[in-house]
Amino acid sequence: MKNIFRFVFLVIFSLSFHAAGAQTKKADNAPTIALNHIAMYVHNLEKSTAFYENVLQLKQIPEPFKDGRHTWFTLGPAGQLHLIQGAEQNIKRDKNDHLCFSVNSIEDFIDNLDKQQVTYTNWPGTAKAPTVRVDGVKQVYFQDPDGHWIEVNNDTSVRK
Repeated sequence: MKNIFRFVFLVIFSLSFHAAGAQTKKADNAPTIALNHIAMYVHNLEKSTAFYENVLQLKQIPEPFKDGRHTWFTLGPAGQLHLIQGAEQNIKRDKNDHLCFSVNSIEDFIDNLDKQQVTYTNWPGTAKAPTVRVDGVKQVYFQDPDGHWIEVNNDTSVRK
């Protein structure tokens, strides 16, 4: 449970600088803090690795441990996602505690979810229905094999 709270704190702390545009700057305008990686504790590394490769279409990158307990993915300029095997099974997770990714086409992403037979909902929990925020951004929610919640939306403003 402590690890979940540490993970949530790290994600919220790291992303709050980016999302709010509140990064402190050095004299050369370089951020003084940047997200390096997000580590997620998973039960079955093989199953979780396949999920993140096939559903989110993340690209694996070399990891230094080579012990069969880690998989690393690139998140582009945002950093990396590290999966670490060893978590207990069936941990209940709240939807408010989620990762969020943006895509150019939510419709294409939803097609892939359907193809991969991944159950997704809108925020209230209606199956196969995206939430449409007041600003027009569409979002869907689903869970990885360990129950971690993931949001995917079409908010292209975060990539500008």
